Amino acid sequence: MNISYQLTQGQIGMLISMPHNGQLIPDDIASTMTEKAKLVPDTDWYMDKLYDFAQAMGIATIIPKYSRYVIDLNRDISGVNLYPGANSTELCPTTAFDLSPLYLDGKSPNEAEIQRRIKNYWQPYHQAIADTLADMRQQYERVVLLDAHSILSHVPRFFAGKLPDFNFGNADGQSCSQALIDKVSALDLSPYSSVVNGRFKGGYITRAYGQPEQGIHAIQLELSQYTYMDEPSDQYNQQKAEQVKVKLQQFVTCLADFANAKS
Repeated sequence: MNISYQLTQGQIGMLISMPHNGQLIPDDIASTMTEKAKLVPDTDWYMDKLYDFAQAMGIATIIPKYSRYVIDLNRDISGVNLYPGANSTELCPTTAFDLSPLYLDGKSPNEAEIQRRIKNYWQPYHQAIADTLADMRQQYERVVLLDAHSILSHVPRFFAGKLPDFNFGNADGQSCSQALIDKVSALDLSPYSSVVNGRFKGGYITRAYGQPEQGIHAIQLELSQYTYMDEPSDQYNQQKAEQVKVKLQQFVTCLADFANAKS
């Protein structure tokens, strides 16, 4: 088993990927980074805790151990910008969301180092996703991939103002069927705000693996950290989290029901 991620098997045709939940930085990489970078402030905090109900529902999960600062598992290794014209972080980010440098002077990863990280961290994670989805597709008529993310409600680098609470994306209709996105759109998420294909339409994982015509439906949720944390700190707010988890579970149940339904 590859030690760069944790894959938990399920009993239904659904997988939850949490590509930005990891917080570790290998010592050899950490030695080239700033002190602030080592605190990994742009982590999708507590995704594993928010979705801890998934295992009891028979849903498989995959979670990396290493930080997005090592390599961003939700980026295309070709370097293509997922949001042309928008300010985005790289495959191996060199700046934090607040534009502060992640590396000491002259220590940013060169091409050889980027390729090493692709081989050691990116490829194993994606191979595990591909293999898991292929195995599921052998067993089930429909498979659903949820790519689970979270982000601060205010990040001027990426969007103006305050982000909606639930940000669903299916690559403008390309990564999952209209029937599924209609079911998601019909959910009563009040008192939380929601949007479909707003600022976040789905990253590389959603776009690469979502093949609804092949029976694999992918959707991304970018959850505002305001819904479960004491922003702008990285502190988990138990009361807020328990409230939003009710709605999260409704959403995940909707996806699981879709996966289990016969067409």
